[in-house]
Order: sequence, then structure tokens, then C-alpha cells
Amino acid sequence: MAIALYDVVVPNFLQVLGSLRGVLDKGREHAIAKGFDVNSLVQARLIDDMFPLGLQLRRVADHSRGALEDVAKGAFTMPQHDLPDYAGLQQLITEAETAVRGWTREAVNLLEGGEVIFDTGSRRTSFTAEAFLFSFSLPNFYFHAVTAYDILRSKGVPIGKRDYLGQLRTQLA
Repeated sequence: MAIALYDVVVPNFLQVLGSLRGVLDKGREHAIAKGFDVNSLVQARLIDDMFPLGLQLRRVADHSRGALEDVAKGAFTMPQHDLPDYAGLQQLITEAETAVRGWTREAVNLLEGGEVIFDTGSRRTSFTAEAFLFSFSLPNFYFHAVTAYDILRSKGVPIGKRDYLGQLRTQLA
């Protein structure tokens, strides 16, 4: 069985974006139950030199929705963003999920083999679309997603591995 670009990318993005939506809901519920301002979680970190929750979730959106958009336009540039409040982070994840869901199998598979110019200002590299997604976007997506989960878990939000895994797929569609 051949696996298409769509099969490797889109369902995985959707699974984790959906799980993060649920994890963020539990974070809000936890803040209400414990009587603290949910917005304090936006700047929460695992350790001082790591991004706070808000930037972890920004990067999740950048490496899912943004990655597909970058591949389609053939260029990646380092995104710059302001941090929204907690409700804005929830909206960001919902919007990323909606945008990823809007990509058709055909549209994603047509991206295969295309060139993506990776330009951070100090570094410029050419990738194929699939190499960019597999070696840059997917690893970053998972890293920032699990770090966001870990930050919420470290703040006492009652979540576990099943929350992070989200809705499992029993078949490739």
C-alpha cells in the first residue's frame, strides 16, 4: 500500500489539533475550579529558557496550518506573532484545525515534489515539499504540541496521555 503525502500529514495534524482543543478546554475548567485567572497560563513555562504556553501553541498552528500554506506558496519565513489571551489561544487552535480540514487529498498530494525555500533571514535552504513537512514541520509540530501539553500538566491540569493522543484512527482513510 502506498501512502500519500495527505495521509502522513493532514490526519496527524487533525488528531493532535483536536486533542489540544480538548486539553485547552480542561485547562480552562481547571482554572475555574481552582479559582485562578486562566490567562496566567498563557505565559507559563516548563523552564525559563523555553517558550511559554502561548508561543508553544502559536508554533503548533505555524507548523500545521502554516506549514501547508508555506508549502503551497513555496516559501517559509519565520512568523512573528503577538500572544493572545487564553481564549485567543483556543480560537487559534480551532482556526488551525478548520484550515487543515479544508485541505483536500488532491490539493495536498499535488504539493509533492514542489520546492520550499526556507528563509530565516540568516539561513536559506531549499527543500522538497515532503522533506520540509517530514523533517521540519512535523517534528516541530509534535515538539510544540507535547510541550504545550506538558506545561498544562505541570500546572496541575488533570490531563493524561489519552488526552494528548486524542481521537485515534483505526484505519487510514
